[in-house]
Amino acid sequence: MSSTRSIARRVLRSSTLAALTAPHGVDRYLELVNPMWAAREVRARVVSIERETDTANPVATLTLQPTSTWEGHVAGQHVQVGLELPGARRLTRVFSISSAASAPGEEFTLTIRSNDGGTVSSYLVEQARPGQVLHLSQALGEFVLPDPLPDRLVFLSGGSGITPVMAMTRTLLRDGYDGRITFLHYAQTPAHQIYADELAALAAADNGVDVHLVHPDAGGDLFTTEALATLAPDYRDVDAWACGPAGLVALVEDAYAGTERLRVEYFKTPTVATGDAEGSVAFTRSGEQAANSGATLLEQAEALGLTPEYGCRMGICFSCTSRKTEGTVRNVLTGEESALPDEDIRVCVSAPVGDCSVEL
Repeated sequence: MSSTRSIARRVLRSSTLAALTAPHGVDRYLELVNPMWAAREVRARVVSIERETDTANPVATLTLQPTSTWEGHVAGQHVQVGLELPGARRLTRVFSISSAASAPGEEFTLTIRSNDGGTVSSYLVEQARPGQVLHLSQALGEFVLPDPLPDRLVFLSGGSGITPVMAMTRTLLRDGYDGRITFLHYAQTPAHQIYADELAALAAADNGVDVHLVHPDAGGDLFTTEALATLAPDYRDVDAWACGPAGLVALVEDAYAGTERLRVEYFKTPTVATGDAEGSVAFTRSGEQAANSGATLLEQAEALGLTPEYGCRMGICFSCTSRKTEGTVRNVLTGEESALPDEDIRVCVSAPVGDCSVEL
């Protein structure tokens, strides 16, 4: 049976069949017959939706069954999700995968917060139903565990940033990791705590995972280097992964300054200071131009009424890549500047330094 499927897959991916089905491609025809049939594209059927929190911006976990074209994922990676809504073009957004590492064609989960103004996230949390089919990319991202694994790990997260480190923890425990993990997470209140029951069970079990949940709005302290040192005195000598709001990640980066132990991932880009912005920004395709506010190019384009394509607003999916024809930009995540002409940049994390022209 597996050899038959292999032969069928080779036929469906052949250049001959691609030519016969041009310009639409074989996947368009397969999708008409059965949305879960695909030769190259990846789609997934929603199996179930489980509410995690019932706060003003609720969180839900979606279990997805992908097509056989799904190549699996490594814990910590993310995926682009495409959603077609009535009267709108396909909207694509990026979400971290929350389940343990998956094999090709295997189910996986996404844990998503319904954000204000987030068309895709709000729909998936509040309106999506089992049986619905979503369009996917393959798994992406380098925010993953090393091989071989160290015997000590520190995971630091805030809010929805818990999803990739939870995927790592689930994978490690499933695969029999016998090292020690310090797991420090910040949520606004206990009601905002994602995976509350599972984390309580982890904290009570004898599994090498030291769980610390902090709720600042309920009396918990904000992150400090001293608090981290109390929980993990050896933290500067331990490999660490941090994911969450830009403010929290910046504090963690300060705590690890001078070491190379820390890997970080934002789910929201840092706020850019605008007090000393100079020059003007030209969006050459639309003919729009304005004084440089110091914000990212995506934000400045949107302020002018433009609607550039984007997926994550975090610099990780490359959906917003555009051509900078002249000028200097600063990466708001790394602080690196580039003045190369005719350069492809991610406008969601690029802020102009002086005059700048972009093909938008």
